[in-house]
Amino acid sequence: MIADVTLRVSSGQRLAIVGENGSGKTTLLRLLSDELVPMSGAVRVVGTRSVVAQELVVAPGQTVGDLVRESLAEVRRAAADLEDAAASFDHGSGSLSDFASILARTEHLGAWDADRRVGVALSRLGACREADRLLETLSVGERFRVRLACRLAERADILLLDEPTNHLDRAGIDFLTRELCAWGGAVVIVTHDRQLLDDVATAILDLDPSVDGRPVLYGQPGYVGYRFVKNQALHRWRQRFRAETQRAEQLARRLDLTYEGLSDEWRPPKGSQKNRRATRARTHVKAADRLVEKLKAEAVDIPPPPPALHFPDLPAMRPGWDPGSPVVDVRNPRVDGEGGRARIDLPGARIMVPPSGRLLLTGVNGAGKSTLLAALAGTVALDRGYRAVLPDARLGVVAQEGSVRRGDDASGFDEYAALALRLLERGALDPEQLVPVAFLGILSEEDLDRPVKELSVGQRRRLDLACALLAAPHVLFLDEPTNHLSIDLVDDLTRALRVTPAAVVVATHDRRMQEDLHDWPRLEL
Repeated sequence: MIADVTLRVSSGQRLAIVGENGSGKTTLLRLLSDELVPMSGAVRVVGTRSVVAQELVVAPGQTVGDLVRESLAEVRRAAADLEDAAASFDHGSGSLSDFASILARTEHLGAWDADRRVGVALSRLGACREADRLLETLSVGERFRVRLACRLAERADILLLDEPTNHLDRAGIDFLTRELCAWGGAVVIVTHDRQLLDDVATAILDLDPSVDGRPVLYGQPGYVGYRFVKNQALHRWRQRFRAETQRAEQLARRLDLTYEGLSDEWRPPKGSQKNRRATRARTHVKAADRLVEKLKAEAVDIPPPPPALHFPDLPAMRPGWDPGSPVVDVRNPRVDGEGGRARIDLPGARIMVPPSGRLLLTGVNGAGKSTLLAALAGTVALDRGYRAVLPDARLGVVAQEGSVRRGDDASGFDEYAALALRLLERGALDPEQLVPVAFLGILSEEDLDRPVKELSVGQRRRLDLACALLAAPHVLFLDEPTNHLSIDLVDDLTRALRVTPAAVVVATHDRRMQEDLHDWPRLEL
């Protein structure tokens, strides 16, 4: 649900929408795309729209070629309209103004260049170019890149993008950045990508409630400026909340003292001057009530500020072991894919994760970052090579595709409890070190009580992170940890990863996170 949002986006403007998971970013995009109808207020859109949502619903038998033809249908119609207008134009009585309008529209859509544009976009984004390839055989990221390429080629008046960099590598993001900066129409982007905010956004709409409960539009471009202004506002908000909390506590103490005095301290002995006792009681109560009303009138109702990530104090794998022994050791790894083609093949390589160690995995899409991380974590079996893990080492994994169930009515609390029981049965959980999910501050109790299938993509991603931290792991494996998470949480998580005693392995294409972790050992695939 979203409320109190008023905005206008014109041609040439690029509005970025940010906010906590569940704050309404995707809902606002669906309103702008006409997929949802507002219960109040109005959405007015002039021109054509292209939408790239986070998840693509694939029809059985739908191919890459079908998606390309669907996306270019408007372009084809414009070209056909121009041909019909030219063929039927009467040079004696025809309207040059109408013909010029059709011609301008066709030129704007680049109808004669559409096929080349689609091919270039598919290639630059690393998307599948096989027209007869079934979309259902592609991964989530591969389908996303095909659709994004098609939508960019449409040249709509309004481009609506939901987390467009999640499945792109650096080359793909660079191409997307150039396309967006050159876009002739309006662009609205829901994004967590801090570098994209710097490179593309002309304004930032933050849907997180401010101290007055309303979203805030930051007119200055760039992430750094936005972050500075928001941090200052949060600091003032927390100060005011602390002051009002102290005022409320003082009021409660004053009331307690007042009514304690009413019962014993001030009154005369029983049996003497009863009328005077009653009069003084009434006077005392009235004075107390006036004081209460005065304090209430002076108080300002300040809502609690948003919680920050409370990252647990994860342990290092040290006691009883040779300090030089790696917690995880993988040698000569190979993992085969479909058709015998290797997903990773690193003959002669040895990848070690020592206690409290750090490793950053980078590379283009398809290079094998996710596969290598899964091989290190033990969630993918090696077809060749060797993997060793220290006994009693606890591992926490956040996979790119997610791990929590979505098909039943299990709540977040149910998922967390079921995972804890499975780990206990395997002896992979120390009950003394279990991390309560509510402790982390990344999901509200209300969200944890909801069925997982009703949570947003970002909220499910938060639950994945919580489940990875449940057993207080000695090694934390994170595959694209910035995907679908809010900017505030990404900032908090990055700071926590830098200082945690546990070992951490991160696979990411996020440029700002790579910069933040620039001093970590890096393996480029």
